[in-house]
Amino acid sequence: MNVEVDELSAYVEDLPELAIHSKEIKELTETLFLVSDTEIEKVQKAFVFVRDKIAHSWDVQQNEVTKTSLEVLHAGHGICYAKANLLAAILRNETIPTGFCYQRLLLMDKETGKYCIHALNAVYLHSKKRWVKLDARGNKEGIQADFDGKVEKLAFVPNSEEDEYTYPTIYVKPNSQTMITLSEATNACEMYLKDLPEII
Repeated sequence: MNVEVDELSAYVEDLPELAIHSKEIKELTETLFLVSDTEIEKVQKAFVFVRDKIAHSWDVQQNEVTKTSLEVLHAGHGICYAKANLLAAILRNETIPTGFCYQRLLLMDKETGKYCIHALNAVYLHSKKRWVKLDARGNKEGIQADFDGKVEKLAFVPNSEEDEYTYPTIYVKPNSQTMITLSEATNACEMYLKDLPEII
């Protein structure tokens, strides 16, 4: 993995999509974490919360479009771009460096021939002195992402034979194309099927 910026401090800065110092994010972190939690325990708790407690909009067929961490938190759902914003907000609030990563994947199956950009996060673990990827998209049949602080278990493994791949860079900010897509969409399910960017 390559970092976009060498300084870890860039990966704990606030962004409009994150609102890491907002009342809602602060209250959430107070609920999620104990004072005694280790770095890895905090990452694990945040990951499981966003993965399991925040639904993927397509999975639950919610048409409302959410973009920012606060919108996702209030609505209780979002697609991967939005859920990645919430996870980054929670962890950056705890000054745990968190970035954004992307994969290019077939949207449904190879028969459709349509690809999409899928968003996930990367977190720098000081205790391990390395970055790890987290995919809080949400589990369902055929998709089982997890985090134990040791081995990455992501939602998707790109198939190079199908021209799927993982972009190598850990970005400081969410990709602008993904955010524009969320900003312009009026129906999340229609957006998911028709309007997701295919490359970054």
